Amino acid sequence: MDLRIGKQTIPPSGRLVMAIVNRTPDSFFDSGAAWDMDDALDRVDQVVEEGADILDIGGVKAGPGNDVSVAEEIRRVVPFVERVRARYPDVAISVDTWRAEVARAACQAGCDLLNDTWGGVDPQLFEVASEFDAALVCAHTGGQAVRTRPFRVEYEDLMTDVTTSLRRLAERAEGHGVARDKIIVDPAHDFGKNTWHSLEVTRHLDQIVQLGWPVLVSVSNKDFIGESLGRPVPERCLGTLAATVVTAWLGARIHRVHDVAQAKEVLEMTSVIAGDLPPLRAVRGLA
Repeated sequence: MDLRIGKQTIPPSGRLVMAIVNRTPDSFFDSGAAWDMDDALDRVDQVVEEGADILDIGGVKAGPGNDVSVAEEIRRVVPFVERVRARYPDVAISVDTWRAEVARAACQAGCDLLNDTWGGVDPQLFEVASEFDAALVCAHTGGQAVRTRPFRVEYEDLMTDVTTSLRRLAERAEGHGVARDKIIVDPAHDFGKNTWHSLEVTRHLDQIVQLGWPVLVSVSNKDFIGESLGRPVPERCLGTLAATVVTAWLGARIHRVHDVAQAKEVLEMTSVIAGDLPPLRAVRGLA
């Protein structure tokens, strides 16, 4: 199906880059590089110039860390969304939050997409998405508690658990009035999963695609890549790009990344190989 996010309608062949913009002082990847408002706006300018289709703004580190109240998360996120919306009226804006209060304030400020990476722990988030006609990401976490790390997590059948959970969340969103073409599902690599689990959902991503909703993947610089290649966080770009190509080939339509220019290029090449885009210049053997 087509996917609607903000002013964009994306056909099934579209492969989108979602740029990560962390308004946090303790991000695992950039350690607060976009914490200052001006630095965050510079980051937005950069990724828009590099071709980002969606800006994903987050105000709370996903992993363990200092407690962040609802009021503080709103303070970090909402004024920034307002600034970005005024600066780029046509670019899709996503907010990474699991809290309905934050989601509501963000939608009022101009947010187009709610990226709920914690699997619907706040049921009112569905209602906010419906009320504002916002797109919504439904993620599989295996029941992991918010802002914790998985510990010896086990699944009798991982892919059955993932697909069943995502179908249930997506249908729940529809039941609350979220438009079907605004629902996105995410296997949530490393959330409620060890490295073996994240590798399994990567190689079997086509089973998630077959559910019928557009699939988002967030593999950028994650631990399963670092553990697979023995690389620290700053050296995971090549592994990230390899995983990006595999997931794109298997049907993922949105790719949440730190390195936008590199991801954009490998996704465009994937689309050309798949026949979804023509080569920009094909003269070899013709002249």
